[in-house]
Amino acid sequence: MTRSFTTRRAALVGLLAAAAFAGAAAAQDISGSYRAEGRNPDGTTYTGTVQIQDYGGAIEMSWQVGAQAYAGTGTRNGDVVWVDWGDTYPVVYVRMPSGELHGTWSNGRALERLIP
Repeated sequence: MTRSFTTRRAALVGLLAAAAFAGAAAAQDISGSYRAEGRNPDGTTYTGTVQIQDYGGAIEMSWQVGAQAYAGTGTRNGDVVWVDWGDTYPVVYVRMPSGELHGTWSNGRALERLIP
């Protein structure tokens, strides 16, 4: 299981690097409602909902995971989104061609997928 996580993390880092060079011209508005599926640093999984407002690259997000609510602000550069949500490390997402956002948080020890 660790190997799979390491492989996913390496693939995500590669996607982040590629998307960072894609530039803002390829960026599409990501505003909307999303279903969240994630894995915490301890390996437990979670689901929830996420609302995103994209103001031309300035991002506001709110998560609802069970009884817990979280909020954050960030930036979008092309298909890469960084969101400060009050933790030590931001959530970093890459927008996929399908419109999904694939991200990592907790310094790469946790994963999240947002599905429109």
